[in-house]
Amino acid sequence: MPATGDGRAPDATNGAGTAARSQSRHGAHQQRPGRTTGAAPIPHPRSTPTGGEPARTAAFRVLLIEADGPEHLLLESLADELGEHAELHRVGGIRDALALLPPLPGNARRGIRHPEFHCVLLDLGAPGELPPGNDGLDGLRELLQRAPHTAVVVLTDTAGAELGAAAVAAGAQDFLVRQDTAGPLLARALRYAVERKRADESQRRLVEAEIRGQENARLQRHLLPTPLLDGAGLAFTRRYRPGRRRALLGGDFYDAVRTKDGRVHVVIGDVCGHGPDEAALGVALRIAWRTLVFAGLSGQHLLTTLQHVLEHERRSDEIFATLCMVVLDPPGAEGGAEGAELFLAGHPAPLLLGPDAAPALLPSDQAGPALGLLPCDATQSVWPALRLELAPGWRLLLYTDGLVEGKVGAGSPRLGQEGLIELIADHQAAGLTRGRLVDSAIAEVEELNGGALTDDVAVLLLERNPLPVIMG
Repeated sequence: MPATGDGRAPDATNGAGTAARSQSRHGAHQQRPGRTTGAAPIPHPRSTPTGGEPARTAAFRVLLIEADGPEHLLLESLADELGEHAELHRVGGIRDALALLPPLPGNARRGIRHPEFHCVLLDLGAPGELPPGNDGLDGLRELLQRAPHTAVVVLTDTAGAELGAAAVAAGAQDFLVRQDTAGPLLARALRYAVERKRADESQRRLVEAEIRGQENARLQRHLLPTPLLDGAGLAFTRRYRPGRRRALLGGDFYDAVRTKDGRVHVVIGDVCGHGPDEAALGVALRIAWRTLVFAGLSGQHLLTTLQHVLEHERRSDEIFATLCMVVLDPPGAEGGAEGAELFLAGHPAPLLLGPDAAPALLPSDQAGPALGLLPCDATQSVWPALRLELAPGWRLLLYTDGLVEGKVGAGSPRLGQEGLIELIADHQAAGLTRGRLVDSAIAEVEELNGGALTDDVAVLLLERNPLPVIMG
């Protein structure tokens, strides 16, 4: 995140089932499984451990939706076949079943909990009883819409085999012909349907994750482009590490281009927040920045225009982005100092690494606010240029705040910019340069943090190089 510069309550059905089981244990009410009607669970004798309290094991909850007509003997033995930890809730039709299922998103009432069913057994009835023009699957479709993650098994009679196959094509896990099904077969079919549904859900999530990964990879290619530095005579090292909370990336971005006048423009930025929306906004800002640079904009004018882009593209007024921009003048006389301008918009100041001096933090007293934090017409929304003189052998380390916000040890202290200066100095003293310097620094920051950093990290190391451009 960038710096700105500034126990389930018992449901009614469970309660009814507990009361029924209690009566059964004490002989006050004896009832065969399968004879209970309504939403209350069909009771099953439970084992009672020493101490008199019923064993607490996760129940296998099944919702039985019966067609109109007499109860089927097939269902009477289902509770025994499923085992002592099964809970069977019987209702007389789709409408009664929907009353037990969670409502559609956005229609839930606070404080109301619904039982979580592992499987629904739906009796489709006899096809000959269907009204003209009705395929018999309307209730199934409504059930699947309300309980998309619950396994569904349908029952038909002998004449309804085609209807059962159509139900499977519509989304049910299995269908059984009532006359050819015994209690043990039905119990196995229900448990199989639950496992098949779980496997289907796992496969669906895997496919969704792969699609998201491909989308993120495409976003990453646009967030982290190849710099256009031909003829600049610069060595350019860049690294990006995603935070541990995301699969690939967040809103960090960077870019570097050389314009026809010989100047080199470098930017690194960080959109607040994480996720595809923030990544997409980072892509929009980076592309807009490159376009504005090639159009001849720079400094205050460029940043003001870039803020307008952010204001139009962001999904809420609370979204902002920090940014650091460096503009290098064309190199002058061989071996002489080089001029540059630094612009900060709520972003950490870069480190200046000299050949014979300790790393130094560039001044940030002229930094402006993060883009999008204040309206462009506010008097505070200015980003003045800090003029730099870069001595021969200079190197600039630009980074996002994920690099300095990691913890140091098991406590709460952060590494901070001072800690980063010491760390870089130690690695320089060990003779590390370019990619080895950046990689070792990131590795030590992660080691101090005790693992991968929470936030994304982008790091750029820019240095004058008399040899052809090197990008690592």
